Amino acid sequence: MHEMALCEGLVQAIEEQATSQGFSRVHAVWLEVGALAAVECEAMRFNFDIITKGTLAEDARLDIVEVDGTAWCMPCGTSLKLRRFGEPCPRCGSHQLQLVDGKQIKIRQLEVT
Repeated sequence: MHEMALCEGLVQAIEEQATSQGFSRVHAVWLEVGALAAVECEAMRFNFDIITKGTLAEDARLDIVEVDGTAWCMPCGTSLKLRRFGEPCPRCGSHQLQLVDGKQIKIRQLEVT
């Protein structure tokens, strides 16, 4: 239930923003999730509906934008996209890759009143 804890943190972050920015209702949340973040998007949606009950985000729509992982191959310098860990460089076959992007989970946008 890793996604449940992530949703709890998401609601906490939204509530902190509501306090600092003065909104009282969340209608939609756009969440950016990297392909390498080890998050099941359907589990996030399911848990979001449960965790937001009784909060300012109750009945809010959760839109998840999935972002590819990107890495840099140390031996040949190629920049590449990764959908999962363990993929080799398509140019030289090396597994010596430096992760650049794709592990993030962040709120991209909120629709509020």
